[in-house]
Amino acid sequence: MTTRGVLYVHSAPRALCPHVEWAVAGVLGVRVSLDWIRQPAAPGTWRSEFSFKGQAGTASKLASALRGWQLLRFEVTSDPCPTAEGERYSCTPELGIFHAVTGMHGDIMIPEDRLRAALARSQHGETDLEAEIAKLLGKPWDDELEPFRYAGEGAPVRWLHQVV
Repeated sequence: MTTRGVLYVHSAPRALCPHVEWAVAGVLGVRVSLDWIRQPAAPGTWRSEFSFKGQAGTASKLASALRGWQLLRFEVTSDPCPTAEGERYSCTPELGIFHAVTGMHGDIMIPEDRLRAALARSQHGETDLEAEIAKLLGKPWDDELEPFRYAGEGAPVRWLHQVV
């Protein structure tokens, strides 16, 4: 069963760009040439977006191929399909990788055991429940990546003006 997804490279040093392309090509099994544009949020870095179609699990393979590279910020998403939920991976040099399962409308679905563990940690005074839920939703990654998500001049971006 196939799914569709998108790789968002939010920032990469110029020297790393060909290595990103090689890693993506290695996962997809086809030659990949990304369109790179300057990333105004981090001068000296570049950004790119790449839509793909592949087997369920392709997003996790892409995230695994790119994780841990210093100075690389990226996100990979995949749509749900009849045999698999959707996925979202976010990665920053400072925070590492975040993974979430997403439903058909893009909402993050948190497994009950992770919610129970967060509740238990907060009840034992180890942490604040609000902070635990924020981590489960990927808020620290969203906060760090948000300035990089805004496209530079000439990038293909669709701005949503109303959410229902």
